[in-house]
Order: sequence, then C-alpha cells, then structure tokens
Amino acid sequence: MTDSNQQSALSKEQIDSVVALYSNGQYQEAINQIKVLNESHPNTPFLFNLIGACYKSLGHLEGSVQMFERAVNIKSDYAEAHKNLGITLRDIGQLDNAVESLNNAIAIDPNYVDAHYNLAITLKDLNHLDKAVKSYNKVIELNPNFVQAHNNLGNIYKDLEQSESAIQSYTKAIEIKPDFAHAHNNLGNAFKDLENYKDAIKSYKKAIAINPNFSEAHNNLGNVFKDHGELGDAVKSYKKAVELNSDFAEAYYNLGNTYKKLNRKQKALVFFEKAGAINLNMDFILGDILTARMQFCDWTDYSILLESLQSKIVENKKVVDPFNLLGLIDNPALQKIAAQIFSKYHYAKKCTLNKINPYAKKSKIRIGYFSADFHNHATMHLMAELFELHDKALFEIIAFSFGPDKLDQWRERAISSFDEFIDVRGKTDQEISLISKKLEIDIAVDLKGFTRDCRPNIFAEICAPVQVSYLGYPGTIGAGHIHYLIADPTLIPNNKQHHYTEKIVYMPNSYQVNVSKRNISKAPLSRDNFGLPNSGFIFCCFNNTYKITPPTFSSWMNILKEVDESVLWLFESNNNSVINLKKEAIKYGINEKRMVFASHMPVEDHLNRLQLADLFIDTLPYNAHTTSSDALRMGLPVLTCLGESFASRVAGSLLNAVNLPELITNTPEEYEALAIELATHPEKLKAIKEKLASNLSTAPLFDTKRFTKNLESAYTQMYERNQKGLEPDHIYVEE
Repeated sequence: MTDSNQQSALSKEQIDSVVALYSNGQYQEAINQIKVLNESHPNTPFLFNLIGACYKSLGHLEGSVQMFERAVNIKSDYAEAHKNLGITLRDIGQLDNAVESLNNAIAIDPNYVDAHYNLAITLKDLNHLDKAVKSYNKVIELNPNFVQAHNNLGNIYKDLEQSESAIQSYTKAIEIKPDFAHAHNNLGNAFKDLENYKDAIKSYKKAIAINPNFSEAHNNLGNVFKDHGELGDAVKSYKKAVELNSDFAEAYYNLGNTYKKLNRKQKALVFFEKAGAINLNMDFILGDILTARMQFCDWTDYSILLESLQSKIVENKKVVDPFNLLGLIDNPALQKIAAQIFSKYHYAKKCTLNKINPYAKKSKIRIGYFSADFHNHATMHLMAELFELHDKALFEIIAFSFGPDKLDQWRERAISSFDEFIDVRGKTDQEISLISKKLEIDIAVDLKGFTRDCRPNIFAEICAPVQVSYLGYPGTIGAGHIHYLIADPTLIPNNKQHHYTEKIVYMPNSYQVNVSKRNISKAPLSRDNFGLPNSGFIFCCFNNTYKITPPTFSSWMNILKEVDESVLWLFESNNNSVINLKKEAIKYGINEKRMVFASHMPVEDHLNRLQLADLFIDTLPYNAHTTSSDALRMGLPVLTCLGESFASRVAGSLLNAVNLPELITNTPEEYEALAIELATHPEKLKAIKEKLASNLSTAPLFDTKRFTKNLESAYTQMYERNQKGLEPDHIYVEE
C-alpha cells in the first residue's frame, strides 16, 4: 500500500509512522495522522493512497474509491493506486471499471504480479473465463510459486469442465504447499467430476487430515460416498460437516437426500426443513420440502409453498426436481421449464459432439435398453414380455443394467430375453456411453428419465445416434439430446407438443406396454382379512401417498359424504400419512373409520385383493399408472379426471385402450358426480364391469404382441430417418 520513493517531501519518520499505524490495524489513528500531514503536504498521492487503504480496511468503500482516484489523478503513473482502485471497485460491484483500473496498473508496470492476479479474479467474476486463464498464466509466468494462482486457475478449469487441466493446477499448488487443505479439497472435486471416486476420496481425506475442522471437505466426502452408494458413510460425513458448522445448509440438504435414498422419509424431511430454515433460496430445497411433506400427507403451508414454487419456476430458478413437480401441478408449460432448468444444471451435455453419425446398416437394428429396474419392479411387470417378443431376426436387443442384482425371477426372465445383458453398475456414465458406442447401439432407450436411481448423464454423453425416453418418466426431459418421447394421442394431443422438447412417437392405442398374463394369488378373499366392512361400497386408490393432493382429497370427502356407509381403501406407505389423512377426514366431518389402509404385500396378492373393491378413484395431477392397469386387469373400473399434462392423462390413455372412455371425466365436479352415481346406482356400475370383463380378452392394453409390433414399427421409422440424415420428427404409428 506504500510507495515511499515518490514522497520526497515527506520525511522517512513521517512515512514510517503512518505506515506503522496502518500495518498495526490502527486505521482511524492512521487517518487522523494523514489528515494532519495533508495540511502541510497537500496533493501528496502517497497519503491519498494510504488513507484509501485505511478507509477500505474500515469498510468505507465509497470513501476509499474517492481517495484512490485522488491519488491517480495527481500521479497518473501510480501503479499501486490504480491496482488498489481496481480492487475496491470490484468490491463494490463495478467490475468493468475495476478491469480498466487494473489494466492501467499493468500498463504502467507489465510485471506487476498483484495487478495481474487481481485482474484474473475480476475477469472470473465477470465470467470471462478464457481471459482469466490468460491472466493467471501471466501471474504464474512472473511468479511460478504463486500457490493461490495455481489453485484459482484450477477452479476456472473446473468451471470450464476441463477437469484434467484443473487436476494439473491443483496438483502444482499442492507441490508448492503440501499442507494446502483447500487445494486438496478442490482436487477431490475435480476427481469427482471425472467419477474417479477412489482418488476423490483420497484427496478429501487428505484435506481433512490437514484440517480436521474443514466442514466443506467433510460435506464433499459425503457427496462421493452418496454417489457411490455408500450411504452409511455419507451420513457420517454430512453429520460431521454440520457438527462443525451448524449453519451449513447444503450439508443438511445432502443429509436429507441421503436419508431419502435410504427410504427414511421422516429423517429426510427433518433435514430438508433444517436446510430450508437456514436458506430457503437454496437450489431445489423448496420443492424437496414440499414433496417430502406430501409423502406424509402433511399439507402445512401447501398453498403458500406451491404458489411460491410456481412463481420461482417462471423466474427460471432452480427450485424443484421435475419428477417431484409432476405430483404438484398440472401445467405442462411449467413442467417443461423445470425440466430444462434441471437438465441444464445437473445433466449438461458433456461431450463435444452434438450427435453421433448413423452407423453403417447392419442386418439387425441394435436397441439398447438402459435401466436400474431389471428385477422385481413395476418396469419389469410391464415390459418383461416385450423383451421376449422382440423380433430377433430384425432387432438385436441389449440391456444396460445399472441397478441391483437381486437374483429374482424377474431378473432371470430379463437376462434370458436379451441378446446381451450387461451389468454396468460399477461403470461411470462416460464408460457406459463408450460401451454403447463400441457396440454401435443404433437406438438407446432410457427407461428411467428423472426417476429414482436414474443416470441421465449416460444420455448426456450421447450413447447412440437416436436416443429415446420411454415409460419410466411421464414427461419431458427438457434436453435436446433426447430425440423422442413415446406417448399416444390421449397423453399428448397435437396442440400440446410444444410443451415437450422431444419429438413425440404416437402409439396407436396406449403408450403403456403390459405383460399379457400375470401370476395372481388364488388365496380366498374376505373383507374381514383386510379391515374392510362386511357391507357398503368400497372406493379404493392404491397410488403412492405423495399423489394425494388436498384438492383430490376434498373430492374424495365430497364423494364419501354422498355415499352412505362407503369407505375409502388406500395404500399405507407410512404411519404418519395414515394419521394425517384421518385428521383431514375428521375436518370434513367424515368418521376416520371410513378410511381403511392397505399394507404392502407381494404383487400377486395385491392383484387378488383388488377384486374386493368396487371402484378405483384416481388422483390428479399424477394419475394411477401401473396401479391403474393392475386394477383394469382385475376387472376393477377406474374413474379418472383428465388433466393437461402427460402424468395427469395416463389413466385416460389406459381406459381408452380398454374401450371405457365413459370413465374419463374432465372436471372435479364431473369426477365426483360420476363416482357418486356409480356407487348409488349398482346397475350402472354392473354394466361397466361387464363391459370391462368382455373387453379384456381383446383390449389393446394387454395385447403384448400387438404392442411390440407397433413399437418395432416406431423404432424402424426412427432408424430410417436417422440413416437418411433426417432430423427427428413426430412419428404416428399406424397398425
């Protein structure tokens, strides 16, 4: 901050005295003494530079700027004052002016390391990353051992997604200063970006060994453990992070997500709410709090939070996981925005190629199915027969399995039906994509989307010339590298196509594949065994509790009020939801005993018990999907209310595929009225059940051969367009 060579009019004692006060942190005393000196030595740039430094240290930034400007106005070649002015301008947010001042300092002294260093910092703040790299390289050229410059350069390379270069910079910083804990932590982040978990863990542990109280390193170590499936170790690391920093919102949030993965939903909610109490503006926390509460049918501040959520989506803020949003709002426009925000934030395309050129034509089209659910899971309950029925003379089908090897009959069925079944659990997203490319997969089908255990980065890495979203996620991915979404005319009418970034493949009946036959328990059925009354109408809904919104529940209560002695039979996913739903029923004047809850049981037994119900009443905005086709298979009519979005129109799609459009309503009022009418007019319900029973044997919904042929037609059209060099376009499959 001093430049004594230019101050010939001041004595050495005077200079040393004020510099000593500044150096000792006695800023006000230094200011007072400088003001005295100014009286006898006016227009002395050294004094204005020093008083500017004192003001800056006291936080008086506007005054500091004025003093530095006085200094450079008096002495235009005063490099230090130009640099100090640049730093202070950066502190008050005048970044462009800061760059100008720092460049002035460099023009005066091209080897001024500190000016180059602060210029690099300012350019980074302006997001001029390439220019910042040049400035840091100049700093390092002038001072090869400037450890912080190496570290900061690594941070910029990381922002540029140049992880290898980042690693080199962090490693150099550590060579210069082996106990540089932050550089070890940053090195861990770079290794994590490359999915090199082993070296990431080593780096984080080294940072922690140097500084055991480094809460950020503990949090980052937890992230690696979580991503690698070591959830118990992740919890320990996150807990240590919040123990060291009780205001560490991100670590609380990560704890919530880890407990969510562990299916400990109550714990997840506790930590989401702790994170939100510290910082409700943190990325995605608002959506996670609201969704976690929905799991327990806890509708505290539901309307307020939902309104805030929608407003923030419109503002392009990162507030909600797209999957969570499906159960909260029926607005495909907002769902698209949320998906685009989420995709850009989490799954930005990493590869340098926009696409893969078509592979040379082979005798068979190679289809890759990517999923974590090749075991006893709803996906296999729907798709198992499709895999078996694919025309192996025309198609070669290959499974990429990144889920658990549960060794159940469904997994065995999958393994036996594919031409090749590849377990890629231990592979990185990039490695899986490379395997797909090596195998020359023509069409890659993502069966997960944004659902649990998904790995969208496999597709962001571009693993095939044609990439398709199907079945797992009922909405748009919001990313240009997913070319097609398989749907049907009920799900996405032509006038709704603009709400989806993918081109739509229109299946002729329903988009949902089903196995033609299911194993069903033959156990004797008794209402008593399931806590149901011996008489009275039984409405049921076996959807997950997060799909039960206050408006849907209000409709249910209106229905129960009008149908004497009726009960509502729901799926019990957790005890808290049971307690909360009973409390809500009482608010509507409904006896809580009219709410009956069904526990989880093997799917064969669940299908059997469906026969005890009289009418399945659906949820909105997230319909019954597999639960709906299960009910229809068992002859149980499903009443739905058609919404605007994909997820809110699935039950309608399934009803059309069994020729029961009369059970599709368009408003809550119609929905309630029809439920009441069917419950109070047994002959009308009987006629619908008879029609359903008659339709089942010929319904497209359970004709797996028919569906497979139609899907293969869609694949062939996708493939042929790609082979001709044509861009993806909407496909209408004709039978």
